[in-house]
Amino acid sequence: MGRFQFSRCIAIALFLLFAAADGYARTNAYENCVSPGGQAGKDVVWVPTPQALVDTMLDMAKVTSSDYVIDLGSGDGRMVIAAAKRGATALGVEYNPALVEFARCIATEEGVDTNTRFEEADIFKYDFSKADVLTLFLLSGLNLKLRPKILDMQPGTRIVSNTFDMEDWKPDQTIRLSEHSSSFSTAHLWIVPAKVNGSWKFEDGQISFKQKFQEITGTVTMHGQKIQLAGKLDGNNISFTAGGAEYAGLVSGNTISGTRTGGDSWTLTRQTSSKK
Repeated sequence: MGRFQFSRCIAIALFLLFAAADGYARTNAYENCVSPGGQAGKDVVWVPTPQALVDTMLDMAKVTSSDYVIDLGSGDGRMVIAAAKRGATALGVEYNPALVEFARCIATEEGVDTNTRFEEADIFKYDFSKADVLTLFLLSGLNLKLRPKILDMQPGTRIVSNTFDMEDWKPDQTIRLSEHSSSFSTAHLWIVPAKVNGSWKFEDGQISFKQKFQEITGTVTMHGQKIQLAGKLDGNNISFTAGGAEYAGLVSGNTISGTRTGGDSWTLTRQTSSKK
């Protein structure tokens, strides 16, 4: 049995455990909404996210009323509905039509149908590029398949995943709910970084950045001398240390402007195209 098949079998077994309690509660709590029961979707089996973890994920992403939240593989819509209750505009993308209809019904019962939407679609073909916050509960292999599109989203976009990681793209934050009995009690947060890889020129020299996701290294070349640098990106915010000085700035397209220790200002202009 392959790794993916084995994971599906585990997920199916876990779903049955969740469905026994959660599915029954939802069917009875919302008399007009008939639960579709166990659903083995196109790419992964649907397993409800524990509400405590839903809340934690939205807290980590700092969701507010100004955010547009998209949940890929939205299942019964609980992530979308919870985001909408915080005032956000929220969209669920779900392949299974029965789950889409169920989620719409629950959203109506919860009184958030005006700022929620559920679409029946394939998450790998859907354009989610406009999201401020993207939520996931997929296997790591599926996260990796989505990763190139995610990295092309606007810098500063918050990505939150239930349990599963993105391998060598390390999370900016991980929270584990130790008091929760569910197997799914871990949330990972990533902030999409600006792309700065390459050479940048300033008045007295140049900087060469080597970027691996949010981590940056490289060299500062000035007056014939080379100084090593190391730092990180937080969306469009960049910070690094070089030669004992600390630099902080903001990436805006082909320009980076900021200050260094002591309050001196600096500006960089991109000399080469960015790479991932």
